[in-house]
Amino acid sequence: MANNAAYQMPQVKTTSKSSKTTFHFAAGLCSGLTSSILLQPADLLKTRVQQSQQTAALLPTLKAILSSPNPIRGLWRGTLPSALRTGFGSALYFTSLNALRQGLAQTPTASAAAAASSSALPKLSNSANLTTGAAARVAAGFVMMPVTVLKVRYESDYYAYRSLYGAARDIVRTEGFRGLFSGFGATAARDAPYAGLYVLIYEQLKRRLAALAHQGSGSAENPLGSSSSSSINFVSGGLAAGLATTITNPFDAVKTRLQLMPGKYGNMMRAARLMVHEDGVRSLFGGLGLRIGRKALSSALAWTVYEELILQAEKHWAAQSQAHV
Repeated sequence: MANNAAYQMPQVKTTSKSSKTTFHFAAGLCSGLTSSILLQPADLLKTRVQQSQQTAALLPTLKAILSSPNPIRGLWRGTLPSALRTGFGSALYFTSLNALRQGLAQTPTASAAAAASSSALPKLSNSANLTTGAAARVAAGFVMMPVTVLKVRYESDYYAYRSLYGAARDIVRTEGFRGLFSGFGATAARDAPYAGLYVLIYEQLKRRLAALAHQGSGSAENPLGSSSSSSINFVSGGLAAGLATTITNPFDAVKTRLQLMPGKYGNMMRAARLMVHEDGVRSLFGGLGLRIGRKALSSALAWTVYEELILQAEKHWAAQSQAHV
């Protein structure tokens, strides 16, 4: 028993029946809403910095917002579209990711790997984690793209939109329905590698950190409690987000410009060339520090809340199943 130092939660038998799709949707929605509302100021500042042609625009931007008549409202501007996008986007993402992972976990190789699961979620190979994370994120991103465009436009000070309805009506009137999907190519190019790398790195970090925690506990009978698993999930989520964010930030900077000024930048390649020509290579990494900070916190919060909710649900369903036997 002591030789198996894999990260083990208190063992809960997971079945496709107990892992209800509706609960994964609700858990994803709850985790997304939590992170989006708490971290909206960082997201707003990132959008304002990426729209600016000044490479050090963070402090002037923050000072301008804080000196406004209503700084709190200014920092949380765009919370509604952000909450809708992140909340329902997370719900769709986690639901589809779980469906993909559960499907792949039916294979003998994946089932064997799941024996020492790091959570109530299935444990897959590196390539399976990479592909399922990418596929689930792109699918959810496409569905939520109109809300994403509204969110970016509403956060920016390029437009004087007074309501989400007014913003949507203006976009459709001037750009057609295609305007609601501005920047989807850059978003998919950012989200696919980001989500794939995130899930891959997240699972690897959980396994390694848990092995260290298990060795340090010195107890083979009581591997890790729920509080230890939460801290491991939180740290793993933050580190994984930081690494994946750094790699994919150029796509995020391009996406922001496309969604703000589609007429000028046109497509992803043209936008990248114009940004480098007008503002230098550093413009592709605009808002990186803010995005790392926000992504690290939001991913750590979202995945920790999601995993804990699923774990508690699995325990509850397992107890009910035993009671009925």
